Amino acid sequence: MRISVIGCGYLGAVHASAMAVLGHDVVGIDVDERKIAQLRAAQPPFFEPGLAEILANATSSGRLAFSTDIEDAATADVHFIAVGTPQSPGSNFADLTYVDAAFASLVPHLREGALVVGKSTVPVGTAQRLAALLAARAPHASLAWNPEFLREGYAVKDTLEPDRLVYGVGDDHAASVLDDVYRTAIDAGTPRIVTDYATAELVKVAANAFLATKISFINAMSEIADATGADVTALADAIGHDARIGRRFLNAGVGFGGGCLPKDIRGFTARADELGLGESLAFLKEVDAINLRQRQRVVDLAVGLLDGAPNGKRVVVLGVTFKPESDDVRDSPALDVAVQLRGLGADVVATDPEGIENARGRHPQLAYVESTDEALRGAELVLLVTEWREYRDLDPQRVASLVATPRIIDGRNVLDPDAWRAAGWVYKGMGRP
Repeated sequence: MRISVIGCGYLGAVHASAMAVLGHDVVGIDVDERKIAQLRAAQPPFFEPGLAEILANATSSGRLAFSTDIEDAATADVHFIAVGTPQSPGSNFADLTYVDAAFASLVPHLREGALVVGKSTVPVGTAQRLAALLAARAPHASLAWNPEFLREGYAVKDTLEPDRLVYGVGDDHAASVLDDVYRTAIDAGTPRIVTDYATAELVKVAANAFLATKISFINAMSEIADATGADVTALADAIGHDARIGRRFLNAGVGFGGGCLPKDIRGFTARADELGLGESLAFLKEVDAINLRQRQRVVDLAVGLLDGAPNGKRVVVLGVTFKPESDDVRDSPALDVAVQLRGLGADVVATDPEGIENARGRHPQLAYVESTDEALRGAELVLLVTEWREYRDLDPQRVASLVATPRIIDGRNVLDPDAWRAAGWVYKGMGRP
C-alpha cells in the first residue's frame, strides 16, 4: 500500500521504517529539516535498538522516502498521524497543537477514498472532533484511530510483532484498509479489536494509567518496607505469583518517567476533570505524587549517606535516561535526582551509554563522563538510577578499588546486596533491609 507517516519522532520514524520493511511504499513527513536529512541518510536521529537496521533496509529498497513537504503525501492511500502530544505548559492537559496542525496541513491533499489514521495519544473525544472536521472539509476521506503501544527499547519489535491491534473506526471500510496495512501481523495471529473512536482513545491512556498505578503501588509498598524492615523485593515475588496480579511492573525503584506515562496520566486526569468526572480518576493524582516522591527519597538517602553534608562531595550518577536501551531523557527520574543533588552543592558526575548528549542539552550544569570507570574514580557516593546492563553487571570488588568511599544507592533494586556488602560497600536499596 501507499502510506504516509506525518511526524518522524520516536513513534513515526519507527512506524514508517517498519511499514516499509513489511512491503508498503512509505513517505515520512516532518517539518524538522535536520531530522529529515538524517533519516534520508539512513541515520536514526535517536537511539532505538534495531532502528538503524530496518531504516537502512527500507531506504535502500526504495520503499521508504522522507520529505518536509506535505504535498509529497498526496499520493498515499493511508496517512498515519504520529506527532507528539506533550503536556501543555502550565497545565496537565495534552497539547494538541501538533495533531491539529498535521491534520489541517494534510486535509487539502487527501485523495478519493483516503484513510487518515491517528496514532498519537490524545484525550478522549479528539477523534470524534477530527472526524467531524474531515466530513466537512474532505467528505471523500475517512478517519480511524489506531493507538500505538510501543515500549522504548523494544519499539521495532512492538511494531513488527504487536501484541494487539486496536482500531477505532466509523465504518467497515476503514477496518478493512487497516487489515491490509497490518496483514502480516494479522496472519501471524495478532489479536484485533475493532471498536469506536472513544474506546480506542481510552485504551491507550487506560493501559498507561494501569501500568503507572502498578509501579506506584509497589513503590508505596517500598516506603512501608523501609519503615518496618520488610523486603519489598520478596514481597513483590510473593504477590506476583498470584495470576490476578502478576510479577511484571512490580519492581520498586526511583519511579517511572519518559515522554508517555507521566504526561499521559496527567492528561487523563485533566480530561476527566473537564468531563466533570474528576473523582473517578482522583487516585491517579496520588499515583503521580508517589512517583515523584520516589525521586526525593533517593535524594534524601544520598544526603543521609553523606552525613547530611553533600556540599563538595563527589557523587556519581550511573544513568541519565528514563530507562535502559534508550537515549530519551524526558522526565527522567535519574536526571532529576542528579540535578537535585547538584542543587544541594554536590559535585555530581553523570554517565550513560546513550543519553549524555540529550542530558547535556537539557542540563549543561552537570558534569558528564563517557567512561564508567572514569566517572567512578574518587567517588564518595554512587547512585545507580538507570538499570543499564553494564551497571547491573559491575563487579563490586573491582569498583571498590576505584572509588574513594564504597557507598552505593541501588535506585532500581537490581544489584545483589549481599555481594556488594561482602565487598565492603555500604549498600542502600529501595525498600530492602
